[in-house]
Amino acid sequence: MTLIKSISGIRGTIGGHAGDTLNPLDIVKFTSAYATFIRRSKKSDSNKIVVGRDARISGDMVKNVVCGTLMGMGYDVINIGLATTPTTELAVRMSGADGGIIITASHNPRHWNALKLLNNEGEFLTKDDGNEVLDIAESEDFDFADVDNLGKYKEDDTFDKRHIDSVLNLKLVDVEAIKKAGFKVVVDSINSVGGVILPDLLKALGVDYKFLNGEANGDFAHNPEPIEKNLGGIMGELAKGGYDLGIVVDPDVDRLAFICEDGKMFGEEYTLVSVADYVLSNTPGNTVSNLSSTRALRDVTIKHGGVYTPAAVGEVNVTTKMKDVHAVIGGEGNGGVIYPESHYGRDALVGIALFLSNLAHKGCSISQLRATYPEYCIAKNRIDLTPSTDVDAILVKVKEMYGKEKDVTVTDIDGVKLDFPNKWVHLRKSNTEPIIRVYSEAATMDEADALGKKLMQVVYDMQ
Repeated sequence: MTLIKSISGIRGTIGGHAGDTLNPLDIVKFTSAYATFIRRSKKSDSNKIVVGRDARISGDMVKNVVCGTLMGMGYDVINIGLATTPTTELAVRMSGADGGIIITASHNPRHWNALKLLNNEGEFLTKDDGNEVLDIAESEDFDFADVDNLGKYKEDDTFDKRHIDSVLNLKLVDVEAIKKAGFKVVVDSINSVGGVILPDLLKALGVDYKFLNGEANGDFAHNPEPIEKNLGGIMGELAKGGYDLGIVVDPDVDRLAFICEDGKMFGEEYTLVSVADYVLSNTPGNTVSNLSSTRALRDVTIKHGGVYTPAAVGEVNVTTKMKDVHAVIGGEGNGGVIYPESHYGRDALVGIALFLSNLAHKGCSISQLRATYPEYCIAKNRIDLTPSTDVDAILVKVKEMYGKEKDVTVTDIDGVKLDFPNKWVHLRKSNTEPIIRVYSEAATMDEADALGKKLMQVVYDMQ
């Protein structure tokens, strides 16, 4: 079964039997449940829902089903076409809509797609709200509109420009400094919507650019997760020389990674660290990242006199905690930057503009900038699940095994994280794939990987 239903939406592979994959029948049911929830919540009376999608091959089919279903539920649809996740989030706010649906499976391979659900603030639904949508879908407790109350449909392609303008207007985005620096960059937009919007952003910033995989056809040239093992093409291009840095985004452009001028990874974990360093140097305050993110953010936050707070994995968990502690910057170690001055959503456009502003002000190379931050190495491993795997029992056992050790702090708000004095390991069930993610961090990659593999063996021994 590859249909994953969670509080953040519905995700699965295209084709196959209803109930087992992402197919038109399940898309109708889940979209209807979402529309019912939005109407019952009555947080807005605009009667409009925004729909945006990445460039996946299945996107057009899914979009047609979603839009038709929303109209059948009596909602007016604003289809913004090929659009990034943050663009769609902002479009909900800018249009005063009741909510929004983003059609994207983020970093999943090309045969996956998903519906991500937004409230009237353009933010992901809370856990309680998401569970209510799931309950409505399970009970099929929804009614469709009669012929006199069907929704209307319109297309609006203005939101890319409005998104870019909002980024350029941020106080800490120094457009003139970036233009003066004269950056030359290579961009890998993985054959999706980054190839549509990023050229206009870079032009506005005065950046000279070359695109790899720039055609938004959804036929991803490589695994779309922006991590080192998938980025040999752009790393090789940078290694040839002649460029200041490389920029990599995922298919829906909410994750961001950089490549140094010599072709080496800046490290997706350090995207947020570097942007936070710049923000904190200008607006001191607190920060938040998820439990699977590098300790370097904590170190940089302390250096600037702020307080770092961890959150459970998942954008809505991070944004909720950011609001609780009044964080000025936050995000996730996967390259997700959340800057409340713009909006409460991961936004690669905001991340690019803030990062380039920082680099322009520092007047150094990107590799020199990387050397100014605390050095940690994260190993990212995974355990594929079988139908018989009891993940909860495994996590309880791990907690019991290490909970009594004096030098270990156990956190169980999201899976199990074991914090040792100079390293940590985090095991949690993925919300987007049938796997257990095993992330571990230490001073060297060998040590981090060894720690992760040690815990993976514990899991294997329990299966």
